[in-house]
Amino acid sequence: MADIMKDLSLGMGKAVKRAAKYTVGVEGRGGYPSSGVIYESGLVLSADHTVEREEEIEILMADGSRQSAKVKGRDPISDLVLLELSEKAGTPAAASEQKAEVGQIALALGRPTEEGIQASLGILSIVNGTYRAGRGIALEGVMRSDALRLPGFAGGPLVDNEGRLLGVNTVGSSSGTSITIPADMAWKIAAKLRSGESIKPGFLGIRSQQVELPEPSTLKRDQATGLLVVGVDAESPIAAAGVMVGDILVGFDGRPITDHEDLLEQLMTGMGGKTVSLELLRGGKREEVSVTVGTLDRPLRDRIHRRGWQRGCCP
Repeated sequence: MADIMKDLSLGMGKAVKRAAKYTVGVEGRGGYPSSGVIYESGLVLSADHTVEREEEIEILMADGSRQSAKVKGRDPISDLVLLELSEKAGTPAAASEQKAEVGQIALALGRPTEEGIQASLGILSIVNGTYRAGRGIALEGVMRSDALRLPGFAGGPLVDNEGRLLGVNTVGSSSGTSITIPADMAWKIAAKLRSGESIKPGFLGIRSQQVELPEPSTLKRDQATGLLVVGVDAESPIAAAGVMVGDILVGFDGRPITDHEDLLEQLMTGMGGKTVSLELLRGGKREEVSVTVGTLDRPLRDRIHRRGWQRGCCP
């Protein structure tokens, strides 16, 4: 048993040493620094909520040197930001070759200070989960672990027992819920941000529940369920469109809406700022209204994310 524990301990040490090469510190806000992961030479992925500036961001590299950086692009849903260094530098992270599984050992890493790499050990508790951030916003496929997130760990890597990247640690809401964006998803988001593609997820400001449609249906198509509107946020796109509590949403931009996943899928595909038609059942009669979908821009993202960190508790 002693030999097993010794081998495990040495293995964890080697994993941290390997991952430390692509883990950096990020100073992009007035409070405590955060961490980041080298996506490719000259580019760093970090947690969006920890980067309040667009420029004059300082990156603490693995070798102790410092580089200036600026924001290349942001994705408020995943809470990821891509930073461009002033020079091409850094060792890119290597993704884990094994499929992530619940119960496997995972290490959360951070480099918030010049004291060096920091690490916390745990296991993967959720793989391929769903995180709901409110306002009809959901992120599918996320991971969670019970590795302790120390101050400044947001934006840092979650790695396997070989030091390979499992994902990028972020914080999902003002409640402080920690989530991990899987490496393949994070890399896809980074590629979009690198190419300059704007990620503009939309929101409506609706609270709803799935219901069976009344019979006989007036939709002239085979659809058994829709979304009953049970709440409308004040000053939201859905309120401006005249949608009321009691309406049943059955279509969005010409596509049937049968459950929350249908609606979320539409909102996450760059609908922010677009004007689309909503198909409703109101008093048993079919109606159409136009709505300009809201964009999850910086101010709205801040309302979702930032309240907790302004109190000084800063993952």
